[in-house]
Amino acid sequence: MKAGVESNNNPLVARSGHSNLSVRWPMQILIIFVGFVLVLMLLCNYTSPLGIPVLSQYLITATTTEKNETTLEAILRKASMKDKTVIITNLNDAWAEPGSIFDVFLESFRIGNQTQHFSNHLVVINWDQKAHARCQAIHPHCYQIESKSENATFSKEAFFMTQDYLHIVWKKIDFLSTVLELGYSFLFTDTDIMWLRNPFELFYKDADFQTSCDNFSGNSTDLNNAPNTGFSYVRSNERSIWLYKFWFNSSRIYGRMHDQNAFNKIKMHPHISAMNVKIRFLDTKYFGGFCQPSKDFNQVRTMHANCCTGLQKKVNDLKILLDDWRNYMAFPEDKKQEYSRYHSWSVPKYCRF
Repeated sequence: MKAGVESNNNPLVARSGHSNLSVRWPMQILIIFVGFVLVLMLLCNYTSPLGIPVLSQYLITATTTEKNETTLEAILRKASMKDKTVIITNLNDAWAEPGSIFDVFLESFRIGNQTQHFSNHLVVINWDQKAHARCQAIHPHCYQIESKSENATFSKEAFFMTQDYLHIVWKKIDFLSTVLELGYSFLFTDTDIMWLRNPFELFYKDADFQTSCDNFSGNSTDLNNAPNTGFSYVRSNERSIWLYKFWFNSSRIYGRMHDQNAFNKIKMHPHISAMNVKIRFLDTKYFGGFCQPSKDFNQVRTMHANCCTGLQKKVNDLKILLDDWRNYMAFPEDKKQEYSRYHSWSVPKYCRF
């Protein structure tokens, strides 16, 4: 037999060849692994123009992007309308409890006339962790103002004109100033305001700052109107940013006052006139409240539980108000004019006492 044939048929030779193949495969895997490690090392050692290794920069960017989804600017961006306008309200634990004012407030968006979509643009400022947790459970755009040492203060009902209450309202003005500086216009609405129709249709096009009133004189430019800044539409520009800083700085003089009363003091200040800040006041015919109710169901945009103190009184009357609205909305369109002529609000009821 020929030697070549003998070697090919020799089982020892065949086993030897298989053994060599078994040795080569682990070597190839080892080479690939080493090459992969070298590539990683190269990426990590190569620094970008920012001085951060490329791989590390990717990891940092990914982490930061995820974290920033909870920052104020990210929340404003998600909630914003196309023109960079957001709706803002504020909340503490007492008002956020199930069945309390926050639930009634959100209900008004659901049953209002074409107001449902506005809740998609609502940013809720939370003053304590409990309010923030409740907000996150039922609403997409929630932002907690950092106040670790003040959580105990903000977690209970801040009674009207107490030190806790004043601290919150002035911090709110500072916060809204920041929103304007970020380039966002806003409609600030107290949570005890019921949204019944689209308010944006009736805002003045030329105003930097426009606000509802406890009592309206009949003239939107009359500075003698009694403002209620719990419902204010503010366009972001240099004048409005200046106004909010001026307003907040007035707390050095009027810090023992409600921010609204302080605004009532400064609204005629010559500096505001010199800055050409355009202020307008909203008619209670459309933007009413318990102080001066809107008398026409066919015209009303919002109703405010103003001229009323006490959380439970507000809740009771606002629920009655929404029942009045449901009754009106249940009528056929051609009967609504007549309904408004013969019916009025059943409130204030509890808020009278």
